[in-house]
Amino acid sequence: MEIGWIDLLADLKLVDNGEYKMCKINPKVDFAFKKLFGSEENKDLLISLINAVIPKEERIIELELKNPYNLADYNKGKMSILDIKARDCTGRWVNVEMQIGEDYDFDKRAIFYWSKLVTEQLCEGMMFRELKKTISINILDYNFVPDDSIYHNCYKIINTRTLEDDNLHDIFELYYIELKKFKKQFHELGSALDRWATFLTRAHELDKNKIPKALSKDKEIIKAIHAVDRMFDEDERTVYQVRMEAFAEVNRKIASANKKGIEQGIKQGIEQGIKQGIDQKKIEYKKDKYKIIKNMHQAGSSIDFINQVTGLTIAEIEVILQKYE
Repeated sequence: MEIGWIDLLADLKLVDNGEYKMCKINPKVDFAFKKLFGSEENKDLLISLINAVIPKEERIIELELKNPYNLADYNKGKMSILDIKARDCTGRWVNVEMQIGEDYDFDKRAIFYWSKLVTEQLCEGMMFRELKKTISINILDYNFVPDDSIYHNCYKIINTRTLEDDNLHDIFELYYIELKKFKKQFHELGSALDRWATFLTRAHELDKNKIPKALSKDKEIIKAIHAVDRMFDEDERTVYQVRMEAFAEVNRKIASANKKGIEQGIKQGIEQGIKQGIDQKKIEYKKDKYKIIKNMHQAGSSIDFINQVTGLTIAEIEVILQKYE
């Protein structure tokens, strides 16, 4: 099984004492993603990322962060889910989340958090007509949507008879951005989302002094590339490193479990194969034995004689002869 965050270990360098030393910041780590896109000073990056995902006619001009990044809140345990909630100037709500570890129930989780944003809009005494559109953007570092090679997918409520969106329930939009499906090289980038996907997947390769031409025309991407080099202070780097080491530990345990499972599966497969072979030989042996008994009887041997030769009871011999007549 492919682990969505296994490549994050490239951001940790093993030093002589067996500990991990921090290399370049990886923006796919939820803590780093929250700091990069969920900080007041980087709202322009968040707006650019959201606008790269949603249709052009729905572009966001301004945002109000509802749960901005705050290290103190994180240390107090108030930021256990590192998603980003924001509301634009028209009242629409947006939730953005980066998910590294594989979670094949993420569709249910995404719907749950979307529905929470919807219900939280209504204060006591408010009318349902006051509900605003809520957009959920989920950036996944693993493959999730089955049988689809496209890395950008949008889900809406549609009319199943016409298979069209008639805007009757234009309050729901859910996006999946699957980074493992993004394979474009620099010369193939054609959209803002392509550029953001490139940044997220290749940030460790990007040099702020040698930004590729395909990215250099995007001022928000340039800002993001510069930001990852100076994003954390000492306390934040400690938190980030702890999270990275936790990922490494989980990876080691899963790799060990996978190896053990494979070895056990091979052993069980061999044992099962041997058993099946033996069972098949037993069946073939019985068929041959029954055929011999039938031939002996047809050649004139009495049931008593067959009993003496084979050791089978007379009743067993009679059943065999009846079955194979």
